Amino acid sequence: MDIQKLKVKRATRRKHRVRKAIHGTAARPRLSVFRSHHHTYVQLIDDERAVTLAAASTSDKGAKVEKGGNIPAAIAIGKRLAEKAKAAGITEAAFDRGPYRFHGRVKAIARAATEAGLKCTGLEDTPKKTKAAAGAKPAKKEGSAEKKPKKEKLPA
Repeated sequence: MDIQKLKVKRATRRKHRVRKAIHGTAARPRLSVFRSHHHTYVQLIDDERAVTLAAASTSDKGAKVEKGGNIPAAIAIGKRLAEKAKAAGITEAAFDRGPYRFHGRVKAIARAATEAGLKCTGLEDTPKKTKAAAGAKPAKKEGSAEKKPKKEKLPA
């Protein structure tokens, strides 16, 4: 199978897996994220009526961002969307990352919106437990084990 077709197929699978658990209502709309190479777009969607309640993007005229495909621009539109949501009377949203991982621009949008007053994600950073950290032995105390003397090299 062509590599690009395979990537699209995987992305579609991820998107459907994420969206089957998220449903937006008027009280708690779905915050949907779309990334392109040059811009980032976010929307608050009421899935019951199939209506967009608020939207923001880096390509808007009032966005005031130099480049739209980076983390500072994502923070700016996250704050901007939160302001629009407050004006519409929305305080909470279900975050829909789509086919994207929750890092970089996507994470910056969620954090900025939450800090600006639209509750869509937690602010604490909990690192994943890795296999190496879970099975690692505790460090030895300094005085408990004596060091072995090094062997001297014989002259050649």
